[in-house]
Amino acid sequence: MGFESGTSPNAEASLNRPLLSVLRGERRDPPPVWLMRQAGRYLPEYRALRAEKGGFLELVHDSEAAAEVTLQPIRRFGFDGAILFSDILVIPHALGQDLWFETGEGPRLAPRLVDHLLANLTAAPERLAPVYETVRLVRAQLPAETTLLGFAGSPWTVATYMVAGQGSREQAEARRMAYRDPAAFQAIIDAIVAATVDYLAGQIEAGVDAIQLFDSWAGSLSPAQFERWVIAPTVTIVETLRARYPSTPIIGFPKGAGGKLPAYARETRVDALGLDETVDPRWADASLPEGLPVQGNLDPLALITGGEALDQAVAAIRAAFPTRPHVFNLGHGILPDAPIAHVERLLQLLRAR
Repeated sequence: MGFESGTSPNAEASLNRPLLSVLRGERRDPPPVWLMRQAGRYLPEYRALRAEKGGFLELVHDSEAAAEVTLQPIRRFGFDGAILFSDILVIPHALGQDLWFETGEGPRLAPRLVDHLLANLTAAPERLAPVYETVRLVRAQLPAETTLLGFAGSPWTVATYMVAGQGSREQAEARRMAYRDPAAFQAIIDAIVAATVDYLAGQIEAGVDAIQLFDSWAGSLSPAQFERWVIAPTVTIVETLRARYPSTPIIGFPKGAGGKLPAYARETRVDALGLDETVDPRWADASLPEGLPVQGNLDPLALITGGEALDQAVAAIRAAFPTRPHVFNLGHGILPDAPIAHVERLLQLLRAR
């Protein structure tokens, strides 16, 4: 894509955007809040629009509809951040794999790279154009105080789908390929890195304020494999983007990394670190680099349960970060059966003085 070096188009906006200021290292009290997958199936307005458009991928490729979905939770809840409505598998699609969603089963990609060579794919970067248009449309309608977050899947997680052709809990086919033929697997990772850098640069040019790298399957790797397939590719993405857009914060979210989080933070030098719900926030505050902003990490099931379970969980997370910059979020995506009243209660708890 060949974007030129420079600063984010929104580099001066952090003074009036609490979430952006925290990602840049400032502590705010109360903490800014957004929720992963906040634009989605727990909202009746989302379900209605998805039914009208015919499916998830149809929404992603319809820029006006995707912008509407991105804005829905902002209108309803006034979150401090709007997360772009898209999917991590747009990168394999742009690299030449076919992408579709099986009802009730999730995404499918073909041909599977466990059976076919990466070199046989024909790249189609034009498939990403609707995403950039979505960003532009959201940017034009978003309240001035709301941070716009772009995102991409991290190379390891994206590779697991490209190799297997679908998601899997143990990522066995990708892990086996990485051991059996590391050169071939490295080529897949390198292609994802290059495409991801251009993709995120395109989002920044279109108007996002910050970006998040989702590594949903980082927890399935041994320490040595984690170093090679999670940390090393992330370092390349972070360093390349930071050289072009030094004012755009990058959030790393290696779900399941656990005790490997301090090494990830030190080596990747992400601007903020997402914590999943299995991480003890007190341990994180004591173990992570001083002053590094963190994001998370309410258990999505505590949000569904509500009541005292929710109240206590929110209080414990806030108490765990007495001085560290903190963005309140879930430890993973909001679930479809999350009651709207519980989201409203969460916001009341966070914003009460």
